[in-house]
Amino acid sequence: MTRSEHDTETLIRDSLDRLAARAPDGDAVRDALARAGRQRRPATKLALVAAAVVVLVAGVFVGTRAITTPDLDPAASRPVLGYSPGWLPDGFTEQYREGGPGTAPQVRRWFAGPAEVTLSVYSTADPEWSQTELRIASIRDQVLVRGRVAMVTGDTGTAALITWLADDDHVLTARVAGVPEARLVALWIAQGVTAAPVGVRGELRFGALPAGLTERSAAVKGTGPGDASTELTAADSARPSVPAVRVTASAGSPGVSGAAPVTVRGGQGFFVAGREATVAVRLPSGRWLTVSGARPEAELVAVADGVRLDPSPDYRWLGRATS
Repeated sequence: MTRSEHDTETLIRDSLDRLAARAPDGDAVRDALARAGRQRRPATKLALVAAAVVVLVAGVFVGTRAITTPDLDPAASRPVLGYSPGWLPDGFTEQYREGGPGTAPQVRRWFAGPAEVTLSVYSTADPEWSQTELRIASIRDQVLVRGRVAMVTGDTGTAALITWLADDDHVLTARVAGVPEARLVALWIAQGVTAAPVGVRGELRFGALPAGLTERSAAVKGTGPGDASTELTAADSARPSVPAVRVTASAGSPGVSGAAPVTVRGGQGFFVAGREATVAVRLPSGRWLTVSGARPEAELVAVADGVRLDPSPDYRWLGRATS
């Protein structure tokens, strides 16, 4: 056995030993989650981890079939998020998805009251994440996720973050907050993550953007279809990580009291001046379209005029649990 093989075997054994040593019995975990207002699945924790391995095989097959559907074909303002959890604690429902072109981060969030689970995906082509493998190697608090070395940070008992490389191109993080035994829960979630894609199809698409601006992200959020909203952002090419213009469609009024009238999309709209100026107009559906940013009024109006409406947004997944 070579030295590297011995080191790897030692790491695997130590990681499993640490996991076994920390794992409480089933009654303790069930009682802790019950106190947080949720019920646990009746299955044992070891069964959940074992099931995650099975999910990997099934997820690859399902993901391959799903990627051929129209809603999972990447398009402008309609990104595809490449990873999904196979297991989450009971009571959590998905309420947020965000993605974008190029190396833009992919983010999915689930909530159960104040508790939160976030699954994020980053590209190793992004300079901020290109050295993640070296960072993981330098951290003492390591675990194994699907056979890959991962690091644990921010472990407070009720919050924890696990970071690992799914492959050479993707860094994944599973963040848990407001959950008892957060470290173990985050590890179980990470073990069940597979390359099963989902789409982000909101009700807006960018049209022509002012010179120097490029599309940055598209997000859909809400506790359910009834309060769903779509948000698009565009950034200056010189500062691609900072939104320069934000476009939102939602049911709630943006607050236009005292605003100046302005023609938007051929009808009566409103302009609110300020450091972050806002243009707002009520759509034929009764929902509100708002465009905001530190840009001239004419540019914000032009962005609003160019926005295209999607008559078939997908808000069905909002408020649903991961099966």
